[in-house]
Amino acid sequence: MNCLVVKAHPLSESLCSFLTQRAVTALQAAGHQVVLEDLYAETFVAALTPIERAKHYETPYPISEVAEQAEHLAAAEAIVLLFPTWWFGFPAILKGWFDRVWSPGVAYEHAKNLGPLIPKLHRLHHLLVVTSLGAPWWVDRMVMRQPVKRVLKTGIVGVCAPQCRFEMLSIHKSEKLSREQVERFAGRVEQALARWSV
Repeated sequence: MNCLVVKAHPLSESLCSFLTQRAVTALQAAGHQVVLEDLYAETFVAALTPIERAKHYETPYPISEVAEQAEHLAAAEAIVLLFPTWWFGFPAILKGWFDRVWSPGVAYEHAKNLGPLIPKLHRLHHLLVVTSLGAPWWVDRMVMRQPVKRVLKTGIVGVCAPQCRFEMLSIHKSEKLSREQVERFAGRVEQALARWSV
């Protein structure tokens, strides 16, 4: 499959970077084609431009500044997102990637009467989210009710690629992990990706 791996972490020696390398290696070993977008390394500009916002409901929508990323998204049959959860939300650079790349004409179309969005990512069959949180599991699930998962699964992927199989793996209390815990979690990521080959 054509696999798009998107990493959103500013540090090259981070847990996120380690898990990204493991994911890329596993996908390549399984014979998949992999495109890696390291948003910080590529200095991706997160802020929606005035022109992009002004043309939001016009056709064609201006995507020239993110044309390469949009091409990768449109071609993807599977996506892996790797990022830390900060303040129970996306890193700003990843939120900007959704704002600018999951755009009209690429990820969806506007209905003529401004009704429900019309999905366009028909090639996308798998999406795996890999994220780390400093909070314990019960705060994320029981207190906050997994806001990142709800936004991604229902508000973004569910709208733009309703046939996509969504899976999310979260590792909690990430500042206090042992090497063994990190390895076990990396193994879970690899197992999830291995199921894509079945």
